[in-house]
Amino acid sequence: MKRSKRSAPESPKSQATISSFFSSTQRSISQTTRAESPIDLTIDSDTEIPPQKKQRTSSTFFSTAPPQAEASSSHAPRRDDGFADQWRFQPNETEFKATKPSNTQMHERAKRILIGGDFFVQKDPHGEPGVDEASDSEAEVEIQEDVRGETPGDESDPDFTQLMGHFVNSKAKGKQKAQAQKRGGRKTKVEEIGPSGLPYTPLELQVRELQAKHPGILLMVIVGYKILFYGEDARIASKELGIACFTTRNFQTAMIPVPRREIHLKKLLSKGYKVGIVEQTETAALKKVGDNRSGPFARKLNHLYTSGTYVDELNSVDDLEPTLPPPLMCLVEELRGGKGAGERVNIGMVVITPSTGDVVWDQFEDSSMRIELETRMVHTTPYELLLPASKLSGPTEKLISYITENTISDHRIRIERFNEMLSYTDAFSHLSKFYTDKNKSFAASESFNSGKLMAAIADFPKLVVVALAYCIKYLSKFGIEDCLLETNFFAKFTERTHMLLNGNTLTNLEIYRNETDYTLKGSLMWILDHTSTKFGARMLRSWVGRPLVDASVLRQRSYAIDEIIHDTSPRLTLLRQLLKRLPDLARGLCRIQYGKCTPQELVILLKAFERIAATFNAPDPAGRASFQSPILEDVVNTLPKLKGPVNALLAEINVKKASEGCKDEMWTDLDKYPELDNLIFSIQVIESELLDELKKIRKLLSIPALTYTTVSVEEYLIEINKTYKNRSIPTEWNLVSSTKTTRRYRTPDINKKLAKRAQYKEALAAEAQRVYLAFLKRISRGHYSLLRDVVNKLAVADCLLSLAQVALQEGYVKPEFTQDGELEIVDGRHPMVEVLRSDPFVPNSVSMGGEQADSIIITGPNMGGKSCVVRMIALCAIMAQTGSYVPAKSMKLGLLDGILTRMGASDELSRGRSTFMVEMQETSDILNIATSKSLVILDELGRGTSTFDGMAVASAVLEHLVEIKKCKTLFITHYPHVAMDLERRFPLDVKNMHMGYTEDTRIDGTREVTFLYRLTPGITTESFGVECARLAGVPESILRLASEKAQSMQAATEERIRRNKFFSRLLPWRAR
Repeated sequence: MKRSKRSAPESPKSQATISSFFSSTQRSISQTTRAESPIDLTIDSDTEIPPQKKQRTSSTFFSTAPPQAEASSSHAPRRDDGFADQWRFQPNETEFKATKPSNTQMHERAKRILIGGDFFVQKDPHGEPGVDEASDSEAEVEIQEDVRGETPGDESDPDFTQLMGHFVNSKAKGKQKAQAQKRGGRKTKVEEIGPSGLPYTPLELQVRELQAKHPGILLMVIVGYKILFYGEDARIASKELGIACFTTRNFQTAMIPVPRREIHLKKLLSKGYKVGIVEQTETAALKKVGDNRSGPFARKLNHLYTSGTYVDELNSVDDLEPTLPPPLMCLVEELRGGKGAGERVNIGMVVITPSTGDVVWDQFEDSSMRIELETRMVHTTPYELLLPASKLSGPTEKLISYITENTISDHRIRIERFNEMLSYTDAFSHLSKFYTDKNKSFAASESFNSGKLMAAIADFPKLVVVALAYCIKYLSKFGIEDCLLETNFFAKFTERTHMLLNGNTLTNLEIYRNETDYTLKGSLMWILDHTSTKFGARMLRSWVGRPLVDASVLRQRSYAIDEIIHDTSPRLTLLRQLLKRLPDLARGLCRIQYGKCTPQELVILLKAFERIAATFNAPDPAGRASFQSPILEDVVNTLPKLKGPVNALLAEINVKKASEGCKDEMWTDLDKYPELDNLIFSIQVIESELLDELKKIRKLLSIPALTYTTVSVEEYLIEINKTYKNRSIPTEWNLVSSTKTTRRYRTPDINKKLAKRAQYKEALAAEAQRVYLAFLKRISRGHYSLLRDVVNKLAVADCLLSLAQVALQEGYVKPEFTQDGELEIVDGRHPMVEVLRSDPFVPNSVSMGGEQADSIIITGPNMGGKSCVVRMIALCAIMAQTGSYVPAKSMKLGLLDGILTRMGASDELSRGRSTFMVEMQETSDILNIATSKSLVILDELGRGTSTFDGMAVASAVLEHLVEIKKCKTLFITHYPHVAMDLERRFPLDVKNMHMGYTEDTRIDGTREVTFLYRLTPGITTESFGVECARLAGVPESILRLASEKAQSMQAATEERIRRNKFFSRLLPWRAR
């Protein structure tokens, strides 16, 4: 639009088109009518515009200014407001001059700029208002450019341009004043637009930065009273937690309440995720006085968890497996050659349980089947694996993949890969630095401070040193590396005093869980576990999985159980009652060591230790021993040692305040903490001044009964009821909130004092946390070893009491241990089957070794109970060497050094192994491991291949065990010819037995078999497979055909055998 230059002010056509309503001069509130003035707001148009209703505006400049303002400047002094005064209407003016027609064009241009276009912030099409200042700033820039820029042919009016620039500057005041005042027309900073088309909010930018900084971590962001998941994390949380996922601006979002944090956190950890907790690092009080007043609260990743590094609360109620805290396993491998690159390897292993502080290490050589590694993984059941990024050998990776993908429990095994490869020198250097760090002496044991631990580390195998270094590096990210400072709980996986049950044995004998629904019910642990504490249950699990082979230790354990059974003194009653009320002390001590223990948990732990210390009196050196058993005597003599340390610790804290979680008020002697005392005193002074301020307010308002009011989180409010509406409220008071009947204020002095009080409280909370953590460090430094030793002694007592309870059951007997290596069970019963079934269990007797044959070949019908009998023998042996009584009339046992089983039929296609291959490889491992003191169980060896191949393999394996290994063997087979041949060849070493049965023939020719489930001397040639198929419901027509074929095949085989015998007798005669 083309504009002409302004005309002279004396032109009669000029017009002043602004009224006193738009003037910046303040009008009286009581004025209700507008002063009459002959203002003509018409424009050059043929159409008459009706009067418009007054509109609320945000500026006083909504029309063009009259040119006579320049002339009027001589009549009135120029105000500080500047050039805008020349455009203001002066009421004393009586003449109004019309503008030239060119001013109409100028008016239209101003109207288009101010009213039309994108000047006003439009509502977002998604239903949300414009975001922050971005929209306003961009609009202002457009106006600025429109005002300042000139198209070809325009003639700029300098005064009008200056006016519009002033309008833009007034709009931008306080936000972008400096930029708007510049004549260059530079644009403001453009905000980044998100995928939704909306700019990123400050919180979204903060979340995006955190996610970029911590890749691979699922972030739980605490915002107020909610925990939010963003982006891909929200989709994962929605899937795993079953919560809603919805789009909010530029992110998909999911939300959970803060009180449910631990529950949902454990669910995510059990699914194998690494989870981080993002928390605020500043409070409202600190933010108010800081530089980040207008931005979001500062946040950072404060807590990081995985399934193997999470240390649960002291008495968590949702422990799925309280006897098995989640361990972390680190593996390092060294190739040893063989037929392939990875056939034989050396493996270094470190297993750490952060929840209990237990550390198990081992270095072992393994074959291509990785049976040794599988055994250790079955025993330890790791929740997390720490492995090299360069991958282990092929067979090892296959086994790990098979175990992680076929886990039966509810949790997934998480795999963490470390990229940095450490040599032995680098690893040892890292360990040396860690174990000689003076800063860690506060949390270390005496052996750490004396250097004994460093000497023990130097004796570790090289691969174990490397694995331990990786563990320290990894655990340092979570702040729980201190679990490696205590040496008393470093244990080698294989010890000379224990028998190691391999993975197949644990599975086949159902030691830890049944193989039907994979739960505890129906397992041997289900029978033996009557413990009262979680730490006792964990120790019993270790006892059952690693039976004793040391006769002296086993005798001590048996004597202790006997004394518990026959002792009627109140001492054992006190011990039982003590154990029933104890929390998980081992986990609590670890939480103290890591600095994660809350004041409430600390009170529970100290009170529990106080109760432990007071249960038994200190031993009298001249008095009689409390128990005959050395184990029990050691337990009751250790407990009173806690009295002094625990009483001293309890004397330092106020139990009531600590139970309430008050870290600043829980100390009985604040003189030890002067900084804490000063902060508490400062807060008390502020609160005293607030009370003095209240007295002044009462006097000012003449309300003697006035008191401070607290509404929601707002404290120290002055509440004025409508009954006091005639009171004069000072104008400087701040109105905080109001209702229909009341108004609540704060004076400026109260606000200042509250701000100062809030700062003191922030400093007090930080100082109280520092003092509390120092107190936990003192406990860990001075008393951890003693407290942990007491926990271990109580766990032993709990296990012994549990085994004593098993011994009291009907039909259980104490086993007798002999030196001649015999195994004799009279009327033995399967411990789990007899409990699970309602009908009576048929007992069986067996005798092996000594004067009897070492090997027994068992034949008999299908479903006749062969597997049940051999499992019963193995379970009784394990129970006996654990120290338990056994379900039998009597049992004699020479200590076994291993129980090896090959039972069942299953393939492992994911590891590239068929059913028969699995069978042969397991048999190969048994042949390599077995000794003369081992018990070997082979169930139907050779059935996965052809009949003659199977018979040949079975016969050769059993012959090797009889002649070379000379071990006790239970051999189940359906090859009667193999059984007869071996008994004939080794009459002193092999004995044939079968499961008893009776057979009747019906009128229709079918046979009816009755199983007696009794182990009987002799051999049977019948397997009754057709009859077993009849029990399974196979159609009768098929069974009749099968019977006919079985008879014809049997007749043909017998004829072939008869002819072979005939020709074998004939050949020697022809040779003569």
